Order: sequence, then structure tokens, then C-alpha cells
Amino acid sequence: MKKLMTGNEAVAYGAYLNGVRVGAAYPGTPSTQIMEHFALYPGVFAEWAPNEKVAMDVAIGAAYAGTRALVSTKHVGLNVAADSLFYAVYTGLNAGLIIACADDPGMHSSQNEQDNRNYAKFAKVPMLEPADSEEAKQFAGVALEISESFDTPVIMRFVTRTSHSSSLVEMSPDEAPPPYGEPIPFKRDPQKYTMVPAYARLRHPVVEDRIKRLVQYAETSPLNRIESGDDTLGIIAAGSVYQYAREVFPHATFLKLGMVYPLPEKLIREFASRVHEVVVIEELDPFFEEQIRCMGIKVRGKDIFPMIGEFSPTLIRRCAAAAGLIQMTEDEAEAAAYLSDTAALPVRPPILCPGCGHRGMFNVLREAGVLVLGDIGCYTLGVAPPLNAMHFTGCMGASIGVAHGFDKAKTNERFVALLGDSTFFHAGIHPIIDVLYNLGTTTTIIADNRTTGMTGHQHHPGTGFTLQMQQTARIDIINLVRSIGYKKVDVVDPYLMDEFSRILEDHLASQEPSVIVALRPCALQMKEKKTPPQIDPELCSNCGSCLDLGCSPLVQEEDYVRIDPVLCNGCGLCIQVCPSEAIKQQ
Repeated sequence: MKKLMTGNEAVAYGAYLNGVRVGAAYPGTPSTQIMEHFALYPGVFAEWAPNEKVAMDVAIGAAYAGTRALVSTKHVGLNVAADSLFYAVYTGLNAGLIIACADDPGMHSSQNEQDNRNYAKFAKVPMLEPADSEEAKQFAGVALEISESFDTPVIMRFVTRTSHSSSLVEMSPDEAPPPYGEPIPFKRDPQKYTMVPAYARLRHPVVEDRIKRLVQYAETSPLNRIESGDDTLGIIAAGSVYQYAREVFPHATFLKLGMVYPLPEKLIREFASRVHEVVVIEELDPFFEEQIRCMGIKVRGKDIFPMIGEFSPTLIRRCAAAAGLIQMTEDEAEAAAYLSDTAALPVRPPILCPGCGHRGMFNVLREAGVLVLGDIGCYTLGVAPPLNAMHFTGCMGASIGVAHGFDKAKTNERFVALLGDSTFFHAGIHPIIDVLYNLGTTTTIIADNRTTGMTGHQHHPGTGFTLQMQQTARIDIINLVRSIGYKKVDVVDPYLMDEFSRILEDHLASQEPSVIVALRPCALQMKEKKTPPQIDPELCSNCGSCLDLGCSPLVQEEDYVRIDPVLCNGCGLCIQVCPSEAIKQQ
């Protein structure tokens, strides 16, 4: 029996089938669904951790305790978890550990386009890269075998397309996971597990020897294979790019790499010796290309294909034709030209949902002329027109620290730090302590919509429920910041724009560290729908004040604005901003 699965679903399934019983993650596109699906299997424990480092430590701890474990993260999340990854490479484990990491070429939902294959080389940890969902399932088992055979974590790299695309996965009615069993007892061995400098020095040679043994494993692993074809051209590729290249070069000889670090040097030399020309096709960094060049092998790669952006069969075909590797048919040339034309089309920016509480907050901040140092979340959409109310976004939790830097630089700007509730639990607690400890005066606005909105409404420590829907303690942000020592703390409904404006001005004038909690549960989760207001065309001056809210139910007609009653949830923000009093609640 076969079933369509995304790569995210398949790695969760493969992990479960191979005895993984503990999983931890922080939600982040494109990796979010890995842990969501793993959590559905019977007999497993899965959690949303406050951030990726905590998730990594939880999974490492489970593996130390003798239970196979899974941690999932997006590419930038591995930055947060890097400290823990590096110590685990030195200590080794007591049971298998998979790190499922999803890169985001093209930056569909990310602030950068980093290539996390570099982490494998940097941390000296093996990395596998499946090319479809069936491989994602199979590679989970292989990753666990490698992890336990070589006493190391194993990274499984995905990209957005392998994470979110669906392909057939082999299922079997009698394919049952192994029994839960007892964890392998933890052996108390400080020289292995306690990374003080003296013991860490002893472990570094172990890491170097392990990589040498992994190279030998890579040479004979069925994950790496030569696929015979016309030896005039040899293509080296992995992951989703392998699938695209197979489509563009159906007759070429291929070296498909399923284990992308360490590379099998002997196999690569054998491949290069049998083909006339070697071409490496890889998204983002020349990771394979540079290592193969260091082997003394002549290879083409980034002189043909771009360093930036997500690949597709059309892009590969166009680049290959420009380099003289193939001849495009008329239809293929037309498709490539269409791709270029669509890239030049105007972009329709994403907008906040109808009834979103963030909209009223941003309108107040814009009207106040405040510099908004923002963060990562659905509220980051406040940067887009017509709101135009966010002026910095870097990474999770950066808003408060950057604002504190503005403060200590003695800027003349009026500024606030702005972040969401899930982001606050992820990376906001330490910087908000820093402001207080180092005598700062920053006003921090926590946009609390009681969910992790941007990645699909996952629970977090402030919701009162776990990933597996168990009721638990709800961490109260207001009590938390007060317990830290903040004296000036206010809570306001961002629908009440006049009240929000008054509180904002009070906090900015106070010149003391302060917190405003803009509390309004996510409109999509609340599902409240009041009677939409109506606009009197006779009174409407068509001034555009309501349109500046960026609310999709507001539609510009020729001489006035109307409200689409299907989209409107009756939040009433447009009533508050209309200077002509043309908008009235029914």
C-alpha cells in the first residue's frame, strides 16, 4: 500500500517506525509539520519547546537516557541550537538522535537564505538529504543506524520543496514499530559526557577519528550511487535538485548523493574518471563544488547556476542552455521566458487578517511617529504598505536588545521594541532582563495574540496547552515581567486605539523601563464575527484614512469606500479612524 505524504510527514513516520519515542521542536516554516505529525503517533512524547536550543537539549537528554529521539527545526533555528549541537557531537549519545533541519531557499518564510550543509562540515556531523518522501521515511532509519553505530547525532537536511511536496510512501498494514521497551541504561562516564576543557580535549580526537570512519562508510553507502547514462555529461546533485536535474538531463550519467557530508572521495573520483565533463548542480552555496575542486577534480557549477534563490526545472534548463549544455525546444524556451516575465510582475504583499488586533496597534504607532524595532512573527507584516509601521526586523528576540542599543546610544528617536507572545517566550525573556539590569529605559510592546500565529497557531507556554493537547500551567506574561522587577506594566486591547495611544504616550514620556501587553486573541482562532459596519456614501469623503488600516474588507470604489460583509468581522477599527463619521455600526 502506498500513501501520499509530504517530506515532513514522511520523516515523522519513518522516525516512529524506527523506534523514536521522544520529539521536541519549536515551530518554524518549513519544518513545523514534522513534530505536529510525530505527536499524533501512539506511545510517543512530543513537545513544543520555548526555543530550538531547549528542544535540542531535550532530544539529546532523551538519547543520553537511552531512548531514540527526534528534534526538528528550520535552518535559522539550528543557529539557536548550535551550542547544543556542538557539545553533543563531542559527547556522543546513548541512543539514536535525528536532527531534521529544513532550509528555505528562496526565503518563502525566512529572514535569510543560509545553506545548513555548512553546519555538517562545521560541527563534523554526518548529514543525509532525501530527494522525496519515500527517501525521507527510509533515511530516518538509516540516520538512526548511523547515529548509534558512530555515536553521533545525524542531521537530515530538507528544503522547502522536500518538506512540503507530496510523493508516494510505501506503507504496509503489518509494518509495526518496534515495542517501546526499556531505555538503554545511562552509563555514568564523566570523561565522555562532561565537557570541561580537560575532558573535551580527550573527545576532540574521537570526533576526528569518527569523521574518517564516516568517510569510509560514505564510500560504500547505498545512499550514494552512480546512475549510468550518457558519459558525455556527468551530473552531481542531491535532494530536490536531483529531481529537477533528472528532468532536465534525462540521458546524463548521475552521481546522486544521499549522504551529503562527509563526501565519498573515492566514489567521486571514480565518477569523474568515467564522464567527459562533471557539473555540480546545487542550491545556494557551492558546498559540493568547493570540496570536489579541493580533490583536484575539474568541475563546473556556480559558473553556470546561481548562488541565490530557489531552483526549479525551468531555471536549471535555462542556465544549462545558456552554458551550451543542452538545446531548448521551442516550448521549453517559451516556458523559460514566461518564468522571467512573471518574476517582473508586481508583488502583492501579504496583509494582516481581517479583525487582527495588530492592525489597531500599528495604526497607533504609525500615527505617533514611533520608530518600531520589531521581531519575527505575523505582526512583522506591519512593515508592509499601507501600515508602514515597522522599521527593523532581524531574528527571534532581537527587537529588545536592538532597542536597548538605541537607548544606550542616546538616540533622539522615540522608539519601542515590539515582539509577539511566542517570540517573547522563545528569545525575549533574557533581553528584557538585560534592559532592567543595565538601567535601560526601553518600552517593550508584547503583542499577545495567545498563539504562535505565523506558523499555524501552535501552542506555547502562554496558552495553557501542550502540543499533545494536555492542559498545563499557563505562563502569565504580565506576572512574569512584574516578577522580574518591572514596575510600569500595562495591558491594553489594541482594538481600543485611543486608550492604546494614551498608554503609549505615558510610557514613552516616563523614561523608565516599561512593558505594554497588547492583548487581543488571534481573530482566526476566536472566530468572532460581529455585524459589519456600513459606510454612508453620502458622508464618505474618500479621504483614504480607513484604507490606511490595510484591512482587506475595505474596497475602494470610484467615489467612496465600501465594506465587503463577507470578509469583515466587525472589529470596528475603521469606525474609529474615519474623520467624516461615515462609517457606522449597524
